[in-house]
Amino acid sequence: MHRIIKEKLPRHIAVIMDGNGRWAKKNMLKRGMGHERGAESVRTVVKTCRELGIQYLTLYAFSVENWQRPKSEVRALISLLETYLKSELVEMKETGIRLFTIGDTEKLPKTVRDLLFRAMEETSGNSGMVLNLALSYGGRDEIISAVQGILRDAKLSNIDEKTITKDVFSQYLYTADMPDPDLLIRTSGEYRLSNFLLWQMAYTELYFTDVLWPDFSKDELIEAIVDYQRRERRFGLVSDQLSKD
Repeated sequence: MHRIIKEKLPRHIAVIMDGNGRWAKKNMLKRGMGHERGAESVRTVVKTCRELGIQYLTLYAFSVENWQRPKSEVRALISLLETYLKSELVEMKETGIRLFTIGDTEKLPKTVRDLLFRAMEETSGNSGMVLNLALSYGGRDEIISAVQGILRDAKLSNIDEKTITKDVFSQYLYTADMPDPDLLIRTSGEYRLSNFLLWQMAYTELYFTDVLWPDFSKDELIEAIVDYQRRERRFGLVSDQLSKD
């Protein structure tokens, strides 16, 4: 296993957890079994990131497009989320994890919303890693929501086009109090963002792997982080400029 450089850890890791259905098909199981096995990978990644000292972990758990899947699969995914929130709350409290969520959570069933808000409230005082679940989330929807927020405030204050900077706009996003992701990991061999954190990923390092999400292990996560640490992040500058800093 390669060695991680503690001083170069990404502050914020985002993950598109893809491949549960294909894993189930590959193993001749029902799709629901793939999602259940994928939940184990969630636990592994959350635990590993916390132990490494990652400050923010955002998991793309359920997209706005996922509502279009067969109703039986949607019910299974919502049920799995409910089970996860019930089973992991005690550990989140004990290990200092703070739960947060982004997305249109009003679309979730009330029982799940209640569990989610309870977990966020009971972990709100924690100072460890922030676990951010993207639920009923869409990047374009988030940007539209931000524009709508700015227009609402413009009617109540002196906001005009000259005062709307990138920093101001970012404060209207779901992730207003979070740093942008340093590293995005996507599993299952797909090479696209799938409407995920479109504004926030302007300078995110992208890491794609053929490994299906249920097979994504601690070693796979560490390899992704090591690959990230090999890269030079220039943010539009040249290497010579970075070396002078």
